[in-house]
Amino acid sequence: MSITKNKIIVAPLNWGLGHATRCVPIINALLENNFEPIIASDGSSLEFLKKEFPNLEFLELPSYNISYHKNLKFKLLLQIPRILATVKKEQQIINNFINVNKSVVGVISDNRFGVRSNKVSSVYITHQVNVLSGITTFLASKVHQQIINKFDECWVPDDKNSELSGRLSKTKISNHKFIGALSRFSKTTIKNYKIDILIVLSGVEPNRTLLEQKLISEFKNDVRNIVFVLGKVEKDQKKWTSNNCVFYNFLLSKDLKQKINEAELIICRSGYSSILDLYTLEKKVFFIPTKNQPEQEYLAKHLEQNEIAPFATLENFNKKMLNNLSNYTGFKSKKSALNSSLFSLFHSKRKL
Repeated sequence: MSITKNKIIVAPLNWGLGHATRCVPIINALLENNFEPIIASDGSSLEFLKKEFPNLEFLELPSYNISYHKNLKFKLLLQIPRILATVKKEQQIINNFINVNKSVVGVISDNRFGVRSNKVSSVYITHQVNVLSGITTFLASKVHQQIINKFDECWVPDDKNSELSGRLSKTKISNHKFIGALSRFSKTTIKNYKIDILIVLSGVEPNRTLLEQKLISEFKNDVRNIVFVLGKVEKDQKKWTSNNCVFYNFLLSKDLKQKINEAELIICRSGYSSILDLYTLEKKVFFIPTKNQPEQEYLAKHLEQNEIAPFATLENFNKKMLNNLSNYTGFKSKKSALNSSLFSLFHSKRKL
């Protein structure tokens, strides 16, 4: 007779692939600790995790449909009513699912405000306890912290000194735990690099496409070995060559880890999940933060000030800037594994 495993809902926000990719080690750790993860998301994040974990159960949630604008704060302000409606709807879906499925004992939400329950232990994952938004930073941070306090615990993927996230994760909230760098990857020692420059694209449109166009124009017919991973999760994985550059529409974790390990230099956005992966793999990197996204702009400046990695804006970048990389150390990681004691809160009985 088969024994029913306790189930944990894992729900990453679908805003680029970063939230989904950093949930991969969480899902693997749950499996190793004899839990049964249920993946809940939407869009590209859901499709990516379906490919990573084809044997798991999936739950589709409504999309936040957050879009960019030159004035990001103004655009987000206009979207608040729709976002709140989505949060309410996803909370209803989660609660209905938990009511029907008595084996669900916990929820892990990566930046999805409505994925929590009063019936089971609920965890919120974020590195951005403080939300940088210019003159509204204090207010935005307070609102976010109020949301965080509705969860039983907040897991911050950094060390207690906030080495990678800086002031984004410095906090006085009482329910937080620093859980170390959270990455789906592990370092492999490579004697001879096979790729000179690996360009990893990510993020929401149209910014992902704008970066793709800029870098293709900059590196076409370059004599070096240039590889692009476009970050476009589609039904089939594709590879092609154009203008002396090799292209992949997307790569799953195993193949992407291999490419990053084989690359001498990475060019990518300064999204926090990318930072966690590159820190773990101890890579040299050049960042191009997403314009009008204060979090990425801050992280790029933070890492440059600490002489770890340089950055440039999309408009100002040119490949000659790569000649100055010798002035930066690159990432030097400290070994950290996800502590299985984190899951102890899921061993208790359902609250109601």
